[in-house]
Amino acid sequence: MIKKHIPNAITCANLFSGCIGIVYAFNGALETAAYFVLLSGIFDFFDGFAARLLNVKSNIGKDLDSLADMVSFGFLPGVVMYQLLSQSDYTLSYLPYLAFIITVFSALRLAKFNNDTRQTEDFIGLNTPMNTLFIVSLPFIQKDYPSVINSTLLLIALTALLSWLLVSEIRIFSLKFSSTSWAQNKIKYIFLIISVLLIPFLKFAAVPFILVLYIGLSILHFRRIPTA
Repeated sequence: MIKKHIPNAITCANLFSGCIGIVYAFNGALETAAYFVLLSGIFDFFDGFAARLLNVKSNIGKDLDSLADMVSFGFLPGVVMYQLLSQSDYTLSYLPYLAFIITVFSALRLAKFNNDTRQTEDFIGLNTPMNTLFIVSLPFIQKDYPSVINSTLLLIALTALLSWLLVSEIRIFSLKFSSTSWAQNKIKYIFLIISVLLIPFLKFAAVPFILVLYIGLSILHFRRIPTA
């Protein structure tokens, strides 16, 4: 049946977009790489949507999804951070390689996600697409605030913080909707509304605020709901 291959084909499109983004990132075209991250994110959303819609979920699809995510949302953000550190005010030649700690922790995150039965509806730890979106926003922010983003200490601190968040025990809500009910999805609607309002005013500079909002709302939301 052709329909059983549709979700995997979309997952492969995620992987393909990630590979192209990596090439652009290594060539220093970080803004172009960011657009391929967005494209990968769209494919990443619709492969799962297609699998549920067509009722063709499989273990192969699950593994393929993680492998694609490892490229698009694991290796690619590591390359972007490597380039940012290479352009920063560092003095030691080996420092940019610390960026790939993000790639290592992304792999740990994805392996943990695949085997953690607590993450069927929500996340435990920061998901890799949101982490990657934050990192690829930095080159855009750099255009307006070069002295901030060119700080080696800041970039290393962000690398350490984001790596920890990927494997942390912080419970974070998923943006997948099982219904359109306001009562069931209030926290998701609030997050999306505030995010949409921030983007026109701050553009890519809104992404760090959106990430903080995402984590903050998750902590507030799950404080009222005991973890199973």
